[in-house]
Amino acid sequence: MVSGMGFIRFTISAAAVTFLLIGRAGEFDYPKAVKSDQVDDYHGIKIADPYRGLENPDSPESGAWIEAENKLTFGYLEKITERPRIKQRLNELWDYERYGVPVKVGGHYFLTRNDGLQNQSVLYTLDDLAGEPRVLLDPNKLSVDGTVALKGSAVSDDGNNLAYGLSRAGSDWEEWRVRKVSTAQDQGDLLKWVKFSGASWTHDGKGIFYGRFEEPTEATRLQAVNYFQKLYYHRLGTEQSADELIYERKDHKDWQFNGDVTDDGRYLVISISQGTDPKRRVYYKDLEKPSSPVIPLLDEFDAAYHAVGNIGPRFFFFTDSNAPRGRLIAIELEHPEKPAWKEIIPEGADTLKSVSLLNDQFVCSYMKDARSVVRIYSTAGKHLSDVDLPGLGTVTGFGGRQTDTETFYSFTTFTAPATIYRYDLVKHESFVFKAPRLKFSPADYETAQVFYQSKDGTRIPMFITHKKGLLLDGTAPTLLYGYGGFNISLTPTFSPSTLVWLEMGGVYAQPNLRGGGEYGEAWHQAGTKLRKQNVFDDFISAAEWLISHKYTSKERLAIAGGSNGGLLVGACLTQRPDLFGAALPAVGVMDMLRFHKFTIGWAWTSDYGSADDAEQFKALVKYSPLHNIKPGTTYPPTFITTADHDDRVVPAHSFKFAATMQAAQAGTAPVLIRIETKAGHGAGKPTTKLIDEAADKWAFLVKELRVNVRP
Repeated sequence: MVSGMGFIRFTISAAAVTFLLIGRAGEFDYPKAVKSDQVDDYHGIKIADPYRGLENPDSPESGAWIEAENKLTFGYLEKITERPRIKQRLNELWDYERYGVPVKVGGHYFLTRNDGLQNQSVLYTLDDLAGEPRVLLDPNKLSVDGTVALKGSAVSDDGNNLAYGLSRAGSDWEEWRVRKVSTAQDQGDLLKWVKFSGASWTHDGKGIFYGRFEEPTEATRLQAVNYFQKLYYHRLGTEQSADELIYERKDHKDWQFNGDVTDDGRYLVISISQGTDPKRRVYYKDLEKPSSPVIPLLDEFDAAYHAVGNIGPRFFFFTDSNAPRGRLIAIELEHPEKPAWKEIIPEGADTLKSVSLLNDQFVCSYMKDARSVVRIYSTAGKHLSDVDLPGLGTVTGFGGRQTDTETFYSFTTFTAPATIYRYDLVKHESFVFKAPRLKFSPADYETAQVFYQSKDGTRIPMFITHKKGLLLDGTAPTLLYGYGGFNISLTPTFSPSTLVWLEMGGVYAQPNLRGGGEYGEAWHQAGTKLRKQNVFDDFISAAEWLISHKYTSKERLAIAGGSNGGLLVGACLTQRPDLFGAALPAVGVMDMLRFHKFTIGWAWTSDYGSADDAEQFKALVKYSPLHNIKPGTTYPPTFITTADHDDRVVPAHSFKFAATMQAAQAGTAPVLIRIETKAGHGAGKPTTKLIDEAADKWAFLVKELRVNVRP
């Protein structure tokens, strides 16, 4: 959606008007999408896909349906009297100065800042921390509506040039340019058709390594499958067509490449991934020898490997090889065979998530029951100190070069936004660099961590946040938020939107489901492919625990999640429609039989499996949200959100799910879909759109859960 109440506009032909016949379900007149007789054969099993036409969002029929659905949804929202107050409070809480974690390169500091309600954060540079920041790049000036976002950046070693990637309207496609730091003016370089890639400078500052795909057609740009990524080197001042091809694999269309130059400038380390699986291959190229080949170093997709740094030909890697919770090893380039590896930091009880090599020390970020712990070791693996953190929360940062004596990190909780700290790597002390000021009192709220049993007896942690003094009488409106996939961990994270929910007397619950990375690779694998049902069981068990412990009741319990979390909500909604008072699936993967046929969907088969495989098809069809909607079922109030430019989880997933669920609904509860325009999967979404969407979600829950919003 654009800011305000505008809708997607299409020209509707006379033939298309016939498709807008209205179906009646309870109290809502739903637009009826055109149906077809499409039937697919999966290993001898016939599966109907009557709304296949909605996979083409640009057809006149789809356009008419989208417009009618948005008209219905926003007509419903406009009648909720509490919505203006909710939006006003969201604006107030969002309006605070916030900073990103600084990095220091070539004697300059670089950091982002948002004054509060700016649609996009601004990139600044300064020569010393006490100096006045200078604007280096302001994305807000690149579009009227704030839909151009800075997605990636890399500064040359001398600090003279900034390479940066921009995304438009939420797309994963990026265009990269180069800007002179001293003048904040662009040079002539333009790199297109970049996706899922950063940039890394050669030590001499003359060019960058980056990954790109072949140019798609305009018709396939947002839906075509992304295969055959290639790694290139771009020399400043030349056309993209002259870029040097560094590496490609014509025999492996699903391999993707990320190239990073080591701090000493000697090597290009090429990390090779296959889909979203954390397992990696690692190759390298000696940059001191221009004609040197790309050499395999770790040539099996057997474990996760992340290069931390090097001292000459000795490389340090984070890995989960023979260590599901992670460890740090050293590998000599001349002897990369496993028996020659040296363990520097062994696997421990907590999950190692990342390692930085700074000031000849390893800064190790661990996860202890889904909260951050940071420990520092010598290059020999001796424990030197712990970073003293202010409580139960999440740490990000600790970037920099191997010789740096200072670094920066942020610390945040569910009720306190990120405070930025400077860390002295010599004295091992933290100093507050930037602390936000918010129109909200965190002291009035509390977060507890509980543990509950899932269906199979597995112990699952869950964070619960609410106002202090909450009466456990089963009446509190509660939002249960989850993800459970792709080795991603849900840790304490601040959101102004969540604060509004808490202020309204709501409870916010966030379980750490299997499929995530909270307890290492074994935890992740326990929620993948044929074991994916474990994730849904974990989430359903969390809901039952909250009800049995009198936090809420099923009538006042809402579930929410986005992307893979949208799949989570869709699966649990269709498996247990009796358990929830409302559902908020966002940009969800709803068609588990066809997800791999669009954009980067093929990459998710490492977590989900594929319907092309007979055994995996049997598992997928059992929980696929689209295929488990049952006509004549009473479903709870459901508010589906997606975006017309989502080229990661294409909006057809949500379109088909909404049309099918509306037709199946036997009860009187609304099944609505909100279709955002000029937006994508979520990253880079402007502040105005974030606030509008949050206001609509809370307004929906206020009405359907009967939340009393006090003035």
